[in-house]
Amino acid sequence: MLKIAVCGGGVGGLCASIALHKMGHQVTVFEQTQQFARVGADINLTPNAVHALDRLSASEDLRVNAARPTHRISRTWDTGEETSRMPLSEAAETRYGAPSLTVHRADLLKALEVLLPEGALRFGAKVAEVGQDADGAWLVLADGTTHRADVVIGADGIHSPVRTAVFGPDSPQFTGLVSWRAVFPRERGGDLPNLDAFTKWWGPTSDLQIVTFPLTRGEEIFVFATHRQDDWAEEGWTLPGDIEELRAHYADFHPEARALLAACESATRSALHVREPMAHWSQGHITLLGDAAHPMVPFMAQGACMAIEDAVVLARALEGVDAAGVPAALTRYEEARIPRTSEIQRSSLANEWLKTQGNADWVYGYQAWTAPL
Repeated sequence: MLKIAVCGGGVGGLCASIALHKMGHQVTVFEQTQQFARVGADINLTPNAVHALDRLSASEDLRVNAARPTHRISRTWDTGEETSRMPLSEAAETRYGAPSLTVHRADLLKALEVLLPEGALRFGAKVAEVGQDADGAWLVLADGTTHRADVVIGADGIHSPVRTAVFGPDSPQFTGLVSWRAVFPRERGGDLPNLDAFTKWWGPTSDLQIVTFPLTRGEEIFVFATHRQDDWAEEGWTLPGDIEELRAHYADFHPEARALLAACESATRSALHVREPMAHWSQGHITLLGDAAHPMVPFMAQGACMAIEDAVVLARALEGVDAAGVPAALTRYEEARIPRTSEIQRSSLANEWLKTQGNADWVYGYQAWTAPL
């Protein structure tokens, strides 16, 4: 049994903790917030992630609170022409062994939190320092307390202090894109078609797009949109947005696309940043997962899904391992994951995936519980 410290109680950190606990390890999650709040909005769980959550016993509650998009549809911004339509729901479950679910982030965290043993999740525990020596790894909290572990996992997001401590500071790259997010009650959409589907409106250039899909048992509709803006350089900075400004950016889009924005009463906006794929995620007894290792733009809806896959593969790599075997196990983990996450990072940034009919199997068909290690 290993003693494992997970820095960060987001989706990836909680999934890793559950999977590692199932392998018989002692796991503690250090989360800096005081409690989980209903912040954020969408998480799109494609079949590759839902399959992993099924094995973690996390999907029963999710299936009650989530929506199940019927299709993944691509439409042209001005004519409304469909350029691709892929069935999801029952068709995805038949093909991939799991459906596609769209869910509020808070509902996903709630479904994961209840699977942790009592006392495993520590709120208000901000990690200030991490390090390692010949005997293992350690972390120091902001209150000065020190915790030793056989493994320290940095699941602490795009601004990861663990990543910085191990690999040094780096400079994220602003993509030149600003994203908008909004949610509106389904009834405000009236008789608009495809409200039960994941629909992407592709603009005249790759930076201009509108994405919609259902949330919360289909009772709400989530809207995500991007456009180019070259003068914003604050990573992760989210602000209230002017809804009229949002609509103005898409004034030339098809009437149905504009009607989606007309249904929105408020929106937030934020800049999108990326980092280049890393050659290594691990050093000794410390490793990374999720956004700490491979932050990506959301154009393939795979950010949370990759973190869930990471969590399962990491747990499998550490199965049956003693403290002396940790560095080799972490090397196996990163070698299994880096090629896949790097390809998805690059493909997502290129923003061409499934614009027309294409192959989704390489993404949706991946099964983390049986992937080669």
